[in-house]
Amino acid sequence: MSDVAARPRAIGIPMDRIDGVQKVTGTATYAYEWPLDQPVYLYPLQSTIAAGRVTGVDGALAEAEPGVLAVLSHLNAPTLTRPDDPELAVLQTDEVAWRGQFIGAVVAESLETARRAAGLVRVEYESRPPDVVLRADRGDLYSPVGAATFGSGGGELQDGSPADSVLGDVDTALAASPTMVDATYSTPMYHNNPMEPHTAVVTWLDGELIVRCATQGASMSQALISGVLGLEPGRVRVISPHVGGAFGSKVYPHSYAVLAAMAARMVRRPVKFSLTRQQMFALVGYRPASIQRIRLGAGRDGRLTALSHEVIEQTAKAKGYAEQVAGCSRLMYAAPHRRTTHRLAPLDVPVPTIMRAPGEAQGMFALESALDEMAIACGLDPVEFRIRNEPEVHPESGLPFSSRHLTACLREGARRAGWDRRDPVPRSHREGRWLVGTGVAASTYPSPRFPGNAATIRLAPDGHYTVRIAAADLGTGTWTALTQIAADAVSAPVGQVEVRIGDTALPAASVAGFSAGINSWGTAIWEAADRLRARLQAEHGGVAPAEGLEVTTELSGGNPEAERYAMHSFGAQFAEVRVDEDTGEVRVARLLGMFDVGRVINPKTARSQLIGGMTQGISMALYEHSVLDPRFGHVVNQDFAQYHIASAADVHSIEAHWVDESDPYTNPMGAKGLGEVSITGTAAAIANAVHHATGVRIRELPITLDKLVS
Repeated sequence: MSDVAARPRAIGIPMDRIDGVQKVTGTATYAYEWPLDQPVYLYPLQSTIAAGRVTGVDGALAEAEPGVLAVLSHLNAPTLTRPDDPELAVLQTDEVAWRGQFIGAVVAESLETARRAAGLVRVEYESRPPDVVLRADRGDLYSPVGAATFGSGGGELQDGSPADSVLGDVDTALAASPTMVDATYSTPMYHNNPMEPHTAVVTWLDGELIVRCATQGASMSQALISGVLGLEPGRVRVISPHVGGAFGSKVYPHSYAVLAAMAARMVRRPVKFSLTRQQMFALVGYRPASIQRIRLGAGRDGRLTALSHEVIEQTAKAKGYAEQVAGCSRLMYAAPHRRTTHRLAPLDVPVPTIMRAPGEAQGMFALESALDEMAIACGLDPVEFRIRNEPEVHPESGLPFSSRHLTACLREGARRAGWDRRDPVPRSHREGRWLVGTGVAASTYPSPRFPGNAATIRLAPDGHYTVRIAAADLGTGTWTALTQIAADAVSAPVGQVEVRIGDTALPAASVAGFSAGINSWGTAIWEAADRLRARLQAEHGGVAPAEGLEVTTELSGGNPEAERYAMHSFGAQFAEVRVDEDTGEVRVARLLGMFDVGRVINPKTARSQLIGGMTQGISMALYEHSVLDPRFGHVVNQDFAQYHIASAADVHSIEAHWVDESDPYTNPMGAKGLGEVSITGTAAAIANAVHHATGVRIRELPITLDKLVS
């Protein structure tokens, strides 16, 4: 590892965003805004049934409309090379696997013409009753072990971990425990809903495909799109310098990019295609619903003796996807007897995908709610109960943590929140008609480093550095943070460093997701800087040559220290809520988070990230719920008028702080991931505060007034 302290410090400075002026002046180019010569527009046809097959497509009226160039369906679509992937292999079969699935498209000279013509296409179906209801007593639940789980890379769950884990004899330990909690918690479907819709603007140029799209990973999009189209990766260029939010939904390319590429090849014109808000609810994934049973046993000393976390989550019949919902229970607290399981319920629904803190967001709601229930059952303060059950090493793998400052987060967070003034008795604090309560929950998320990253640094004769890597900025501050990292890595002021990202013409980069972006890209840049410095000294005596000097570093593997240490970010969140005794209205008056995220690269953008995640956690706790119609298999509240999210008026006092610590093993910068950890635990902290305020324990999200008013 390189010595961070010996270099100039750009890391840790609250720099303004480098791309900030572009953003506020409207000169930052997003995918749909790229200028093209004579583009045409695509409007999709979507299935109006949830299960069955298309038996007929009549596009004659649409084709007769002036300005219509093509009507696509499975009857005339080009053959793709991966027809077994229903997410990418669009229009390759007459089968319908969910309502809203692409079954065709119209391409026309204008968007208005394409949309009108799409309404003229007549489609006939042979349908069957949809199966869309998630229940714990289903007879077709299956273990994702060996399933074709999306994103697992051959593993069992989305993160590659096993579906089940067991240590000791859980059932015997639970039966022998003086104190026990046995409760079931549930979370609904959530949709990511980034502000920028999913977009693909595609052009075929001399046999090569140029895709300008909203993606969290240009390199991954290049690999998957080229694979399904049967092209060499070098014949597909993906460009995505600015992305207007994603929350996981843009990690993997979806079928809209492939559909646009097929259409552009057919009509031999550039094609622009952007999904509407309503279309996104069926086509770009969502956080799957879950049912979680947690059983905890504790001794008279308040220490956990047994922990069982059994998860049932929905997936699509068309394509399996499994999240590590119980993964958090494998590492958070010490208990000699422990078990986690994951089972999938295959439904006639769209394929789920990653959403901020996939798995941990749902799992920590259940685990931290159960911890609160157990602390009360043991007669212990919830903060002290968590500290009492802190593990010395990872409870299942036995690995030491690269750094773990959860106790410090709990204690300092409690001090800042005024926790010592809390009366633990529910309904003990009232202000007029408002019942006031406080709650706490811990947070966690892994801090991985992904393989497949490369970085090029060029030193010009005038001392200017250009850094190139195909990283992504989702509005999170990547442009700025990577500039700070590069400046420290090459020992130069930030004004002498230029970073270029978001294009597969640059060296490859892993996705912006899983709290691994800065960890992975920053390490590649740091290694390239070390190599540049070594060459500059060895070959040129430390002086930049007249022709300049350029080096490229490719990191094929992940973090070798991950075999020796468990690497995770942690946090503690404290919520104060007010509940109207008459109406059941819940307001989060104060939310305070204290986080352990290693060295913070940019305090300004970091605080923005943490507050953003906590705000999303408020949304998860109180508002968000994708309502599935069991008769027709589609989400009925598919716009911002009906899919409720936290607005500015819902966010009162919100604070994000962190412990000033560096992790010596995660990467050369000493940083850990912070993009996801701040949403995990938020919902539980609010639910625990609601219980303290009202005496009502909410185990099913969202916390709506009907659950509080009898």
